[in-house]
Amino acid sequence: MAKVLLINPVVREESDPKHIPYGLALCASIAIEKGHLVQFYDENAHRLGDEVIAQVCAADDWDVIAIGGLTTTYSNIKKTLKIAKRVSPRSLVVAGGGFLTSMPREVMDWLPEIDLGVIGEAFVTWPEVLAKVDAKDLDFSSTLGVCFRDARGKAHLTPVRPNIHDLDALPYPAWDLLPLDIYFKNSNLLSSDEGFTAQRRIDMMGSVGCSLICRFCWHLGTSGDMVVEKNPEDGEMDVRFTLGRNIRYHSPAYIAGMAKALVEKYDIDFVSFVDENFMTMDISSGRTWLFELCEAWVAAGLQPTCRRDGVPHDRGCRGVHWSGTSHAGLLRKETLDAMFKAGCASLVYGLESFDPHILKTLGKGSTQKKNMEAVKLTLESGIAPMPNLIIGFPDETFDSVRTMIKCMKQIGLHSKPHFATPYPGSEWYYNYKESIIEQYGGDLEAFIEDLGDATKITAVISHRFSPLQLLGLQEIVHRRDLRLLDLAEKHWGRSDESTVPLAVPRASFNMVSKPLKAPLEPAARPI
Repeated sequence: MAKVLLINPVVREESDPKHIPYGLALCASIAIEKGHLVQFYDENAHRLGDEVIAQVCAADDWDVIAIGGLTTTYSNIKKTLKIAKRVSPRSLVVAGGGFLTSMPREVMDWLPEIDLGVIGEAFVTWPEVLAKVDAKDLDFSSTLGVCFRDARGKAHLTPVRPNIHDLDALPYPAWDLLPLDIYFKNSNLLSSDEGFTAQRRIDMMGSVGCSLICRFCWHLGTSGDMVVEKNPEDGEMDVRFTLGRNIRYHSPAYIAGMAKALVEKYDIDFVSFVDENFMTMDISSGRTWLFELCEAWVAAGLQPTCRRDGVPHDRGCRGVHWSGTSHAGLLRKETLDAMFKAGCASLVYGLESFDPHILKTLGKGSTQKKNMEAVKLTLESGIAPMPNLIIGFPDETFDSVRTMIKCMKQIGLHSKPHFATPYPGSEWYYNYKESIIEQYGGDLEAFIEDLGDATKITAVISHRFSPLQLLGLQEIVHRRDLRLLDLAEKHWGRSDESTVPLAVPRASFNMVSKPLKAPLEPAARPI
């Protein structure tokens, strides 16, 4: 059996480690089920530096050293892979996750240390790769869903690996391999009273994918949205992301069973569902999934005693509260009431904007009225809403920012907005790719290394505002100061810079809105 080392890179260096590496822990569990020998090093949790990473990579004669993460982990992954290849040159270095799937050809060029890339969903591809390693067969040219190197080191993509249909066939993540004590120590979240008092919070995933077509978001092969075909610019095989959707979710019984197992094994008291969007799963199921999940949660004995008894939450409460994601245009009062009773403490809402024109261009299917009602209805249900706002959209204007501030004042919302960011895999990335490269002096990799969680400005895609102006607008929105906004607009009208757009959209091969020639699988209708 293969000896496998899995490494979780640092996710957010500026904050404490709060979220377990759910996907990598699943890969570990799948490998263990197949009989392979697996070790796990979680640098995000330990943060012990390069010397310890080198010691871990040299600790055994690993057949495979594997790493994965989102694009925002690229810089840390780059550093870790150089260390791994230096101290363990005979190991097959395998990489996967969003950072690679979004732009496999570029990443394989930038990181020659990667021997094999796993593109899109890895649940079937990963054990096939390990089986070939175990058989001493390193020819991956016929393996679906990978980016392999030929004898000259050139990278080649194979056809897409179809997504699995039954998520319940997956094992539970290999929690025992993770330093859960570190994550439990950072359990509290400033999202709700229940989240702040949590002592043993853990992440779970109830679904994969999202039916929405938001221009700023990505799905990266997990939603039936990815095809591999020839790039017309150079004739080489490349990924392209489409509007295809294949929405999948665990059964309520599976989710409640996992939570109950976590209570019995680790005495957890809070679950953060890290799904792309809980509420779209409810729509995809015909408005049954969330109700059934709540019923299964209560039936499994997970309902917090404060919700059961109808009393305020305190530290004496027993049971498991939970949080998730929602969509302002899809919620219903009866759904929120059922979620509250089962223990839901908070819901994250990507409101993005309150301006009607901006909302219409996002592809998210919400309106100003629905955004404002969502906050009100969620508060009335007893669940804490966590609204996220964004500024710096392509069509952002002073009027759209003014509308945002007025609506924030009307519903009593305080928020420091994020910046619109063209992450690889999103439609905006492909539309503005030429502008992004120009903003980084011709160095696309520099942009990738600069990406974070959209709390700082990277590449600007606003047609009207410069980085300097966006920083000022962020603070004005944070203060909800209409007077300063009026003064800024008056000054902006005298600025020569305002007449020169920084970001200009360009169509490209990978543009999301390009239709599929034929659907890969039956897809849920986009909302």
